[in-house]
Amino acid sequence: MNFIGSEPIIPGKRGKTDRRASDRFPIERELRFKLISKRLGDEAGAGVTVNLSSGGVLFQTEKPLIPGKRLEMAISWPAQLDNKCALKLVARGRIVRCEKGMAAVEIQQYEFRTVGVHGLAI
Repeated sequence: MNFIGSEPIIPGKRGKTDRRASDRFPIERELRFKLISKRLGDEAGAGVTVNLSSGGVLFQTEKPLIPGKRLEMAISWPAQLDNKCALKLVARGRIVRCEKGMAAVEIQQYEFRTVGVHGLAI
């Protein structure tokens, strides 16, 4: 069982103080991200997911991120297309929280893509 803060993460069961609309599922997958900013240009980083839902993702990263900024991320997906082709989840969203080496992102748009020769590159 994983813990975030003082509450355990249990798929399908949310605590009384949990205001999320979607269930979170503990899953560790590699991810790459880049900030979407006209002013700052493309700033990229990497991390590992802690948990994932249809509405957001919590991940570990050494890069400090600023809440409110938008980013695009690619997450390695554990299933394959036709048991042959590796997949990645590509999502865009907004950083809602960043503390203690973790960042939470609200997913606003997502799609599955095949992993090409460039891997998780966005």
